[in-house]
Amino acid sequence: MQTTTNIDTSIIHECTDGSFNRNMPFPQVVQRLVGAGFERYEADLVRLEKTYYMPSGTSHVEPLPFSPAVPVAESFAQDQITAALRAIQRNAIDYAEFLRRIVAAGCVSYGVFLRGKRAIYWGRDGDFHVERFPGAGQKR
Repeated sequence: MQTTTNIDTSIIHECTDGSFNRNMPFPQVVQRLVGAGFERYEADLVRLEKTYYMPSGTSHVEPLPFSPAVPVAESFAQDQITAALRAIQRNAIDYAEFLRRIVAAGCVSYGVFLRGKRAIYWGRDGDFHVERFPGAGQKR
């Protein structure tokens, strides 16, 4: 797998900073990443890093500037994952609090599929929750 060579990491930094500083909501992050040619990214909540992928297979790993208060919970609490998603969608919590809540709910990682307009949240034992982007409609 190729890494970083032809990726404009300034877009990644802008989106990361904007997410944590509450001045770039998720729809805008998606728009910026799609506009820069990314197809997906994965957040590893154990290693505290995100990997961004281009359609060519080129990727870039970026540290997450985040430290959870607790380790990832042993069991996957889908209802708590959903509650955290609804809270961030309403702007009731910020991105760091969202991450804290999903870690406490047993989420070890999540993948955001920009073209597919969905995110998948995974637990330690393979449990998962699929979330369509708000306004993306029903499953295909």
